[in-house]
Amino acid sequence: MTKSVIDILMEAVRSGVWIPAAPLLIGFLIDLILGDPYCLPHPVRAIGSLISQLERAVRKHFAGNLRFGGAVLALAVLTVTTGAAWAVLYAAYRISIWIGIAAESVMCYYLIAQKCLRDESMKVCRALEEKDTEKARKAVSMIVGRDTGRLDAAGITRAAVETVAENTSDGVTAPMLFIAFGGAALGFFYKAVNTMDSMIGYRNEKYTDLGRFAARLDDAVNYLPSRITAIVMILSAYLLRYNGGNAYRIWRRDRRKHASPNSAQTESVCAGALGVRLAGDAYYFGELYRKEYIGDDKRPVEAEDIRRANRLMYCTSVIVLALSVIIRMVIGGRIRV
Repeated sequence: MTKSVIDILMEAVRSGVWIPAAPLLIGFLIDLILGDPYCLPHPVRAIGSLISQLERAVRKHFAGNLRFGGAVLALAVLTVTTGAAWAVLYAAYRISIWIGIAAESVMCYYLIAQKCLRDESMKVCRALEEKDTEKARKAVSMIVGRDTGRLDAAGITRAAVETVAENTSDGVTAPMLFIAFGGAALGFFYKAVNTMDSMIGYRNEKYTDLGRFAARLDDAVNYLPSRITAIVMILSAYLLRYNGGNAYRIWRRDRRKHASPNSAQTESVCAGALGVRLAGDAYYFGELYRKEYIGDDKRPVEAEDIRRANRLMYCTSVIVLALSVIIRMVIGGRIRV
């Protein structure tokens, strides 16, 4: 029996069944170990710089029709980003399969942000545990888009938990799912969409026209990943012995309580799993936005909920990684189904 298992494993290695999925798995592990050191150059910063430069050009040349200009901006960013990623991979794999795997592994690493999300949110957690509200307020301002100057300790905690919950999809599982279906090049397509939404996808006076196309595109590309992530997160809640039943109940009830069709998917699961209430009114750029609550106010939120949300994120990401590896091998044509 042992010999047959070994034979099966060796045959899998020889057949190359692992090759299409290797970069995703390696990239995931690198992120798990290294995170996002500030000393390293990051392609997302290059995408952000491209968006900023094109925004200035669009505002100058499409001042009378910013909606059209915003669509031009988005298509240009997607073309340059995806095209550059594809060209790098094509050249690397033409040289050698090993150089190709190495290059794509690094690219996958840059697309996944689980450790960075954990590290930044845990800075908030530790500051709250130290009772240093100002330090916690500054830490949470680095990971949320809302104004943080008015937040008390509970508001800071909710903001951090919401960010971990939402970005479990946006920053971790959605990139992996795009990589699963199209490799790192498609992963960079997703990352470009996500970066545009975070920079110009606001519904305020400055960006309501310019960022409309980017915001709608972000809603579209995240529609399925956010729902897949929410379902896996419910399973993770059971595995972690959180309140899985309540996670499912709150998800069913509150998953549409957000201006975005996707953000409340994972936020509602997290709120239910932890037994807390999230969301509610928030200030953005000095303006108050009325938002519905998500979850039930069964108990006050506490700093430890940030740790719990991170555990939920990690469990969910590992399950989606396993799913993505299988999909990547099937799409890569190495497994006959």
